[in-house]
Order: sequence, then structure tokens, then C-alpha cells
Amino acid sequence: MIRLVNLAKGVKNMTTIKDVAKRAGVSRTTVSRVLNDNGYVSQEAREQVLKAVQEMGYIPSAHAKTMRTKRSGVIGVILPRISTETASRVVNGIEQELAENGYQILLTNTQLKPEKEIENIKLLRSRQVDGIILLATNRNEELLQTIKETNSPFVALGQELEGVTSVVYDDYNAAFSIAESLISKGHQRIGFIGVQETDHAVGVLRKEGYKDAMKKHNLSIDEEWIQYGDFTFESGYEAAERLTSGTSMPSAILAVTDRMAIGALGCLKEKDIRVPEDMAVFGIGASDLSKHVTPALSTVDYFNEDAGRQTAQLILKQLKGKSLENQKIKLSYRLIERDSV
Repeated sequence: MIRLVNLAKGVKNMTTIKDVAKRAGVSRTTVSRVLNDNGYVSQEAREQVLKAVQEMGYIPSAHAKTMRTKRSGVIGVILPRISTETASRVVNGIEQELAENGYQILLTNTQLKPEKEIENIKLLRSRQVDGIILLATNRNEELLQTIKETNSPFVALGQELEGVTSVVYDDYNAAFSIAESLISKGHQRIGFIGVQETDHAVGVLRKEGYKDAMKKHNLSIDEEWIQYGDFTFESGYEAAERLTSGTSMPSAILAVTDRMAIGALGCLKEKDIRVPEDMAVFGIGASDLSKHVTPALSTVDYFNEDAGRQTAQLILKQLKGKSLENQKIKLSYRLIERDSV
């Protein structure tokens, strides 16, 4: 028996599917088929049921549907920081793809704390979501073990996780391409603003791409040219201050996020270091703000909305029973060169 919820009053109503069937003059099976869009129903009967449901002001209880179908119609999405533009674009792509297939999303936020990734996975499991999408920031063993214990469709975005279906950005080649672009413009002293290596994709792969491009062109790297931030504008400002206060100042800066690159621009402006005449700056992320700062920031577009759609498509395939264990999709990117170089 399906219980119905009166949304107008915000409380449960004891009216059953039998009452709806009586009002519509059809069988309970017919009402069930209409409400769940499952099985043949004549157009006339369908209209009678929908009219009765509308007149009574009721919709099927989501809990009852979950009990019967073993599906909640909800996908959990775990974000590292809910307020960022990257997360917003990714979620928009995920939501659009899932909505087109009849699913809703439930968002959680880790605030860039690795332990909260595990907590949120467990929380979403307790909420009986049909699948989980994790915008991952680390790859530790405890996280991998927690994912394996979920026993439900799971996709990681942003990090390649062993044994887990993953969608990854081409972080190494993106950073390599930036460094090559700067070198082609005559820069031989290229500074780097990165993040800690616990984030393998952003902290390790982007730094390796930068270093290998420098090695390819036989350019040395002064250790003072490698500084670290924590994804914020402020940390980018502080890293640029250190880069420009050493004994050997670089002629260009590669920052692994737009936020830190924009923070660096602020520092350079305060120090009267002209961009790009005295120093070039390149970020990653293609944020909206990158177009509007002065000078406009050169950056890398990762097509985040498309990344969200592709991630959602992998979850949907798993929900249909397709095994995708350890499958990896590497996304494309493009360099956008603006006034900061």
C-alpha cells in the first residue's frame, strides 16, 4: 500500500491509493501505474487519475516508493567546498543530467577536510541514496576502504582512485602546456604557486607538469620559485609576496588555481610590478572572475559543466547494472591566453 503526503498542509494524510482509485473510478493498479509511470494505462484513465490526485492535493510518499522499488531517486554529491565556482559548474552539469533521467541530488560539503569525505560517504549511505558522486581531494587508504564498503554505484571526480570509477582532469598536461606557453614567450624563470601534495591531482600532477616542461627546455628551477597556498586568494597573495622577495625573482608565475593567481595579481599590483611587462601570471580554472580582473587572467578551461554531466552518466550506467569497476575518463582542456601574459 502506498501512503500519500499532503504537501499543502505539510503533514501526513492517511488517505491511501485506494481512495485515489475510488475518486478516479479506476483500480488501484491503474493508479499505481500512473503515479510511477510504469505499465500501460489508457489516456482516458490516466487523465482521470491525474485529475483525482490534483483535486485531492496529494502526491506519492517518497518513503513508500523507496520501500517498494528499493530506489530513492536521489544521488548524493560530496563537494570539497560548496561555495566555489568550480563546484557550482560541476553540480550544474550533474543536476541537469540526472534530472533528465528522473533523479534528484543531495549535496554535502567537506570544507576541504579529508576526514569529512569519509563521514559524508557514511552519512549518504545511511540516507539510502541510490549512488554517490565524490569530488575527491585525497586518495588515502581509509577513503578507498570506505568507498569499497558502500556497495552502491560510486564515481570519483578529480582524483584517480584505485578500483573506483573515476573522472579526472588532465592536470599534468595542462600545467605542462602552460609552462611551455610561457617559455615560448621568452620566460626562463617561471615561479610556481601550488598546494600541498595530499591533493594528488592539484598538488602533485600540476607541479610535475611544470617541472617536466622546465626540464625539457633545460631550464633550472630555483627552490625559492616554488611556493604553496591553500586555494584561497589570500594564500596566493602571500605566495607571490614570497616569490618577489627572494634573491632571484621569476619573470612569470604559474598558479594551480585561478583564486591563487588572482591573489598573486593583487600582490604584484601593490608592489608596482607590472603585469605582463614585468611578470606574467597564468592560472587554472577559467573562473568568471578571471575575465574581469585587470589585467584579464590567462587560465585553463576544464569544461566543468561537461565534467559533471559525464560523471552523472557513469552513475546512471551503474544504476542500470553496467559494471564500470576501475574505469577512468580523462577530460580535455584548453588554454585561454589573455592580457596577463
